[in-house]
Amino acid sequence: MPRIRFLKRIILAALGLIVVRLFFIQVIEHNYWVNKAVGQQTLLETIVAKRGDIYMMEGDEPVKVVMNQTTYSIIIDPQITKKDELKELLEKYASDYITADIDAVYEVEGLRYSIVAKNIPRDLATKISEEKVGGIWFKEGNKRVYPEGEMAAQALGFVNEDGVGQYGIEGALNEQLAGKNGLLKTISDVNNIALSIGNDNVKIPAVDGEDVVLTLNRGLQKKTEEILADAVANNPDGATNAAAIIMDPNTGEVLTMASVPTYNPAKYDKVEDWTSYLNYVTEIPYEPASVCKTFVFAAALNEGVMTPDSTYYNTGSTVVETATINNASKDAVVYGTINMRTALNWSLNTGSIQALKWLGGDSENVNETGREKLYDYYQRFRLGQPTGIEVAEATGIVHSPNEEGLYAPNLVYAEMTFGQGTSLTMIQVASAFSSIINGGYMITPTMIKGTMQNGKLISEPYDGKDDGQVITSDTSATMRQMLHDTRSLYWKKDNPGYYLGGKTGTGQVYLEEYGRYSEPDGETTATYLGFGGVEEELPKYVIMVKMWGKGQHVEAGTTKNVFDEISDATIDYLKIKPRE
Repeated sequence: MPRIRFLKRIILAALGLIVVRLFFIQVIEHNYWVNKAVGQQTLLETIVAKRGDIYMMEGDEPVKVVMNQTTYSIIIDPQITKKDELKELLEKYASDYITADIDAVYEVEGLRYSIVAKNIPRDLATKISEEKVGGIWFKEGNKRVYPEGEMAAQALGFVNEDGVGQYGIEGALNEQLAGKNGLLKTISDVNNIALSIGNDNVKIPAVDGEDVVLTLNRGLQKKTEEILADAVANNPDGATNAAAIIMDPNTGEVLTMASVPTYNPAKYDKVEDWTSYLNYVTEIPYEPASVCKTFVFAAALNEGVMTPDSTYYNTGSTVVETATINNASKDAVVYGTINMRTALNWSLNTGSIQALKWLGGDSENVNETGREKLYDYYQRFRLGQPTGIEVAEATGIVHSPNEEGLYAPNLVYAEMTFGQGTSLTMIQVASAFSSIINGGYMITPTMIKGTMQNGKLISEPYDGKDDGQVITSDTSATMRQMLHDTRSLYWKKDNPGYYLGGKTGTGQVYLEEYGRYSEPDGETTATYLGFGGVEEELPKYVIMVKMWGKGQHVEAGTTKNVFDEISDATIDYLKIKPRE
């Protein structure tokens, strides 16, 4: 009897403790336990926005060149999915897509949710699903696809594994292309699967990215890259790299932007040298050499201090700040009293320096006034400045006329007249050159034609004159004629009815390891910059070609031949008809 009473007391005490604990849980600690339960049962999941597609132009029609492919991630419940079955399944169908250490996943105590593979194509996901292995489900996603392979890789860029655009248009317009992710907040089951019950469900829809249309001409881009690749492969000068840009000088639209060697954006992680990602047209400044003579000639003409027939006495060299600057050409015809047409035709350094002297009002010396006037024109042409193009670009270097610490400023400016002692990007040079031959109007280069909305191209036309006139139309017409004469003097005549002009540039390379420029017969970078179109009309296109190679002496004549090929292709693709 005493034993029974003792047991009753024990049971009553235990019940009392339970009642007290329930009171605390249900009344005193009610909110705490409710919040904890909700936290364990609430699923917060990002609704990923669809990344916008990218188009190029094919004639007047936009053509999709970058798109999304539906892919799937494999999610497992380690408490249900058998490890050996999972391993066998993944090895059979998705060995290239595994993203997790399967053994490590199963070592996590109590784990009920794990992503073990990503970016699996639909056909493989279907086969995996048909195996009916327990505890596996699929999450739909998107993978960036580049069906054109390596074409325009540096201009386009790529999207990394985290869905973020890198380099090119993908990087520069990442926010616009990516859109805005949404959010799903709902009650989930024990496997973390969303349920359609609960008063606190929240769904914020994703806002898909915009579909962007580029100004690049798909066919011309592809053809240009083929020409560049062939030029590098068969170049007797040993050039290993080449880059080119084609622009409409009247609107600023970039029709091609190409660099070789290139890479496949879909396989960006396989690239061994990260410099392959760089866009040599916009991101890498260099010393463009004698193509820059067009800028000082245009400035002197525009200031009225010289005409094409103005003369000076050429001895083959000139002295500036005790430094002797020589001409590359030693032909007898360029010695003695010559005019500025001859100076440009033969690309004489003494000629461009003479133009700088006249800018300063002194026919014998380079001075501060000349430096200031040339700098003013370089500013007008936006040399050494961002052009405003939509992709990443470098600024380069243009020394101001009275820059503190600048050694021998007159010598620096003398060298600037033939494109040494300054560094510019191809996009800067091509844009400035466009303003010289398009009637004198500065243009802002662009790669964006517009956006695709409901299957239609939506764009705002640009008249090419919004940025103001930087030289007169008469100066522009004179420069076109001089550049046409320069081209015609040395090379075969262009096809009847067409009107082309251009300028070569062969620049010695500054060797950082030695702290000096290469020898005249040493490493060089070769450039050809020119325009084309129809007789008695403003030019239809500007083409700039650059070729180089480490330790290689590349002649500008090589780039002129590449220009000719690209020019012929441009005429064909743009369907430019000659004047009859």
